[in-house]
Amino acid sequence: MTRHGGVTTVDGGTAVEPGTGVPEAEAEAETQRPGPGPDSGADASSRRWPRVLGALLAVALVAAGGVLYAEGRQLRDTPATANLALTDAAATTRVTGDVSSALAKIFSYAPGSTATTRAAAKQVLTGKALQQYAALFGQVERQSADQKLTLTSEVVRAGVTRLTDDSAHLLVFLDQVYERQGRAPTTAAAQLTVTAELRDGRWWIVEIGST
Repeated sequence: MTRHGGVTTVDGGTAVEPGTGVPEAEAEAETQRPGPGPDSGADASSRRWPRVLGALLAVALVAAGGVLYAEGRQLRDTPATANLALTDAAATTRVTGDVSSALAKIFSYAPGSTATTRAAAKQVLTGKALQQYAALFGQVERQSADQKLTLTSEVVRAGVTRLTDDSAHLLVFLDQVYERQGRAPTTAAAQLTVTAELRDGRWWIVEIGST
């Protein structure tokens, strides 16, 4: 090693700056070595985003699935969808026909056939409806015999407002024709609310009300 005017020459010709002790070639190589660079953080973030988005998407899908299930369960459990009158046409038609036929029988009579009407009532009415009917029909029998009164009832419209597997609520409209001996027939309209129950495969009327 030879020193010349503040510059030291190392064997082989490599110059070293005073006080550094690092060859210029090594220093130059050090300065040219690539550093982390301004974009390295962005590259790492960009690599993390797909994983983050995937996790968020999975959570969102699970949450959406839970919401849809809850809403579907709520819709299935609402009173509207529990009403078979909205979903079961066959059952609705059957109860409408059975109740309409029963009302036409129990509200139609003639002076010589009140016993037949009373017997028919026992085949379609039960519970409170039968008790009310029996109490009122005694008066009807006397009037029919005294006034020679004939009553013919026809259901012109019936709608099921609520239907379950074993009960039904109906709104029924009837046209009734009253005939007295020696007088012109009189027509009247009646509107009834009816509650029926399915027992042993048959629809029985359990309650009748007027509206």
